Amino acid sequence: MEFFETMAAKFAELCVSFGGKLLAAILVLVIGTIIIKLVMKLLRKKKLGKHGDATVHRFVLNLVKAALYIILAVTVVAILGVPMASMVALIASAGVAIGLALQGSLSNLAGGIMLLIFRPFKLDDFIDASGISGTVVDIGIFYTTIRTPDNKSVTIPNGSLMNDKVTNFSVHDTRRVDFTFNAAYGSDVDKINALLLEEAAKHEMVLKDPAPFARLSQQNEHSLTFTLRVWTESANYWTVNFDLLEAINARFAAEGIEIPFNQIDVHVKNK
Repeated sequence: MEFFETMAAKFAELCVSFGGKLLAAILVLVIGTIIIKLVMKLLRKKKLGKHGDATVHRFVLNLVKAALYIILAVTVVAILGVPMASMVALIASAGVAIGLALQGSLSNLAGGIMLLIFRPFKLDDFIDASGISGTVVDIGIFYTTIRTPDNKSVTIPNGSLMNDKVTNFSVHDTRRVDFTFNAAYGSDVDKINALLLEEAAKHEMVLKDPAPFARLSQQNEHSLTFTLRVWTESANYWTVNFDLLEAINARFAAEGIEIPFNQIDVHVKNK
């Protein structure tokens, strides 16, 4: 009987002792989470430096958030009474296994840091990478999110972005729009060149400098190929592309310029 009373007393003492630590850990966890959310809310409202960059700001916010939660987790574990030396040894031994298991994630983290340093693109840039074209809406620690023109959200690992070819269409203020048009043999080359330049000059979004360029560029098996190159502001690229295609197609029809189709001549010999 005395044995059970002793065990009950020790169990009660343990519950009181551990219960106090558990209550303190829960309290720290709740208060810490609230404080982290408040800190992140304040940081989101401020730019880094006088000329804060949105891309750097977003990336640093993600790093700060992750670091704060790691500190909070370590604090909670310490309050529960886990020896720090033991925890450091456990983290060190588990780090190798975790590192091997998360090679892809670590590669993505390294890729995110490299993206921040070399800056091949920034938020709101229109890029083509990993076979996806769209606007960069978020650059996270591990992943970059792109919104495609048809409003799909595509998440690409940062490691893949750093190891792949990235085409940034938003780096420069202007872009060149290239066209090719086919006409039948026997067509007036000078007339077609003049027509192409005339239609380009009519469009208000086509820049005067650099000046539009139009020349005969290739002699194909069944047609002559003409190249037209014009410059416009990057934001107007697709408008100029579609407008000139429609305008020049209508002009070819109005001027009676023949657009040839692929054809095969068949000769029949009677014996």
